Amino acid sequence: MATRRKVKTDTLSAAPEAPKSTLPETMAAKSRSLDFPIVGIGASAGGLAAIEAFFSGMPPGVDPGMAFVLVQHLDPDHKSLLTELIQRRTRMQVSEVTDGMVVQANRVYIIPPNRDMAFLNGTLQLLEPAAPRGHRLPIDFLFSSLALDQHQRAIGIVLSGTGSDGTQGVRAIKNEGGMVMVQTPGSSEFDGMPQSALATGLVDYELPPAEMAAQLVAYTAHAFGQLPHHISATEPLSENAMRKIFVLLRTQTGHDFSQYKPSTIFRRIERRMAVHQIDGIDGYVKYLQQTPLEVQALFNDLLIGVTNFFRDPEAFVTLEEKLIPKLFEGKPAGAAVRVWCTGCSTGEEAYSIAILMQERLESLRASYKVQVFATDIDSRAIAVARAGVYPASIADDITPERLARFFTVEPGGSAYRVHKGIRDLLVFSEQDVIKDPPFSKLDLISCRNLMIYLNAEMQKKLISLFHYALQPGGILFLGTSETAGEQGDLFTVLERKAKIYQRKEDFQGEQRAALGRFLPPLVERDLTLVAGKTALSSKLSLRELTEQTLLQQVSAVAALVNGNGDILYLHGRTGMYLEPAPGAAGINNILKMAREGLRRDLTVALHKAASGRSTVRALGVHVRTNGHFTLVNLSVCPVVGGPDGALESPLFLVMLDKAADSKAVASKTPPTLATPPSGLEANAQIAELNEELQAKEEYLRATNEELETTNEELKSSNEEMQSVNEELQSTNEELETSKEEMQSINEELSTVNTELQTKVVDLSRANNDMNNLLAGTGIATIFVDHNLRIMRFTPAASGIINLILSDVGRPVAHIVNNLVGYTTLLLDVQAVLRTLVPKEAEVATNDGKSYTLRILPYRTLDNVIEGAVITFVEVTDVKRTRDALKKVNALLRLAVVVRDSHDAITVQALSGQTIAWNPGAERLYGWTELEALRMNVRTRVPQALQDMALAQIHQLSVAQTLAPYQTQRLTKDGHVLDVMLTATALLDEAGQMDAIATTERLIHS
Repeated sequence: MATRRKVKTDTLSAAPEAPKSTLPETMAAKSRSLDFPIVGIGASAGGLAAIEAFFSGMPPGVDPGMAFVLVQHLDPDHKSLLTELIQRRTRMQVSEVTDGMVVQANRVYIIPPNRDMAFLNGTLQLLEPAAPRGHRLPIDFLFSSLALDQHQRAIGIVLSGTGSDGTQGVRAIKNEGGMVMVQTPGSSEFDGMPQSALATGLVDYELPPAEMAAQLVAYTAHAFGQLPHHISATEPLSENAMRKIFVLLRTQTGHDFSQYKPSTIFRRIERRMAVHQIDGIDGYVKYLQQTPLEVQALFNDLLIGVTNFFRDPEAFVTLEEKLIPKLFEGKPAGAAVRVWCTGCSTGEEAYSIAILMQERLESLRASYKVQVFATDIDSRAIAVARAGVYPASIADDITPERLARFFTVEPGGSAYRVHKGIRDLLVFSEQDVIKDPPFSKLDLISCRNLMIYLNAEMQKKLISLFHYALQPGGILFLGTSETAGEQGDLFTVLERKAKIYQRKEDFQGEQRAALGRFLPPLVERDLTLVAGKTALSSKLSLRELTEQTLLQQVSAVAALVNGNGDILYLHGRTGMYLEPAPGAAGINNILKMAREGLRRDLTVALHKAASGRSTVRALGVHVRTNGHFTLVNLSVCPVVGGPDGALESPLFLVMLDKAADSKAVASKTPPTLATPPSGLEANAQIAELNEELQAKEEYLRATNEELETTNEELKSSNEEMQSVNEELQSTNEELETSKEEMQSINEELSTVNTELQTKVVDLSRANNDMNNLLAGTGIATIFVDHNLRIMRFTPAASGIINLILSDVGRPVAHIVNNLVGYTTLLLDVQAVLRTLVPKEAEVATNDGKSYTLRILPYRTLDNVIEGAVITFVEVTDVKRTRDALKKVNALLRLAVVVRDSHDAITVQALSGQTIAWNPGAERLYGWTELEALRMNVRTRVPQALQDMALAQIHQLSVAQTLAPYQTQRLTKDGHVLDVMLTATALLDEAGQMDAIATTERLIHS
């Protein structure tokens, strides 16, 4: 993960730099000029329709007063058309982002393909993707940078898409006091991203895209339409209202938030007020009183938890390699190792620790009882942790080996479930670490990114609580932004960067147990005292250690101290030599408690013993006790562990014995207060003063050495504190924008699936279009490759060549066809592939249908020949029409002859109705064609000849043609004409007579 972060940084730094003298001022000015909200929109598969609906729902004719930055999972190898598509839906200017583009209000900015996009000081920065394709989370990347840069002005909208991209960005935006909208899963084409965002419990509005715009405009108008009123702890009315809010929270949820950092609480309350468009905090208090659901919503907002598996990988590597093995050292088989994970949120960190513990158990091949207690005040998070089901994106945080060993894939592949073996190591429970009793006798406590939300007083109480709950030598694992603070003297720093501490004792007597602070090996192993070479059995207490050492030294008064003089244990009546120091009672230090005359020699002796690791004695020390001086023999003896167990911190036994002639000296006044001595006495006194001066010089020298050592330590500590301060400053700058470091490989795995889904949708649409096009044309089409194997065919082709779906891939020569008289299909296809000249032929099938066969080369978009296309266009109707047209043409020629004939030519139905009448008939009989067509033939036949005419019709039905015969017909004016008549039967398609054609010629007398 750290690698990805570095790559991104290097990529950004590789861009051309502006002059250093102008770049910071310019960027700062741009940052200050942004007084409008920035809306980040994230979408993936199925997101185009949602985006269009969102912009279509914008109030017409009104500038929204905000900027929109849109990120969609795009194909990195093709130019995006998203800019043109969105421009059709909005009156705002839509632009594809270029590197360093300054964001302006009432504009839409679209991410270009194959780029990650971040928001920095009011500008959009494009970066080369550091993660490989399929492992990118561009929506999370934009949302996180937007939250870091714009804080409460950041707004995130998650639309349709698969996977979980955008979920971490939602957490970042909410953590900075921004607002989040999510498309309702029911209205989304793919609900993976909306469902993942909703599962965080941090979403403010869940709406269809068409309704989002109106709600967004209303929210921004209330939250940013005027200078927002920030709640301040210095305002009495706000303080009073805040106390009421704390009371309501405690009454409904049972949890007290009054000891949280005010800035955290204020920011969350302001955001909730903006969501409900409430102007004053007093109004929000009333709203809370009237709406219990809002109390729960505020409670949920205050419990924002950002966590993931093996967060801060370097810290977990240190925990795995250096510290977890210590938890099992010295423990007998079957012993319990107890771990407490406080503020566990949804359980990822607790499971991470449990996995490390299980791996250690497997490497030890010994039986230990591991118990991991994971607690949080959020019941929803605990429910998720107990289920042990996490999205597939956790694969980016867990090594493939661990993923395979400790997780199983859920049906569908969208989630992983923790193995039962790991789940059985944990006990999840709802607990408030502030008020509920802690666990005890713990070997490890993990409290990461919880104390940063608490005030200093509560942090001190928690550190003391953890000290109490840990066993001697227990380990405290804090977040990268946390420290033991003022209670640091309770712990030893094991790993400063990873914020890992080890429990020490605090010397507070009855307030805390003192056993094991400096002597943890005594619990498990024997010690050998160097002073008396006496072996001690296991589980010795400080009292026993002191007494057994005294037995070797035969001393009545003694004190067990550390190198600084802090008293661990007193033996005997020490009041003659020690007295309580004035001031606040705290750690008892023997140097401060030493009576007059003892402090100097005691300081020198303790310093020599600590530096030389040997016994130091001072004989005849004058100690003022009860108004007179007593001679005391002082011995300082180091106490160290034997070869099987060294002490964590060196201890020393201070022994005080009255000198042999102390009674004689006690009755006298000190030499410095006696009367002027004689000569011999003066020499003795001078010698004594010289000795005293020498002792003082040694004391001064020791003090100077100690001071120099202290100065060096202070200097080193100061340098270290400066380094720590720089780290904390850097950490705080990062925490201002995000509470968690950006993970190098996040949930980008879902991007591959998203892109594939998009490709499948496009391909499916193209296939549907092609199938409908080919099926709609009705043209039978067969696609073959160079080897004449069938690649694809349309349904209409199966009627010509006997094809089924399983024939795809088979040579076309293996398939029986229904063509009649056409046997050169394969040869023609091969000729087309060889010459690239299309071929066309007319063929017929067994069912009597006719087709035009065309064979053309199959060309790709790159003009590469990859086979041939065989099409059959049915021309049956065309052929029939052509034949009919020939007949019609023949009839037309006959009609011309009939019309130009001088004879009367008529056609009559079997009923006698006239159906044809040529101009010759009109000239002969006088009736026009229109009049004749309304007449029956009986009108023209004389009454006497009608029976004969009927008989001739019956005769005609048999003979079909009658020889010309003489008969009579009537004219229009009633004259009778003698005519020569020829009758012919007209037959239908069935061969039956359906009309009679006659030719009548006038017989001249």
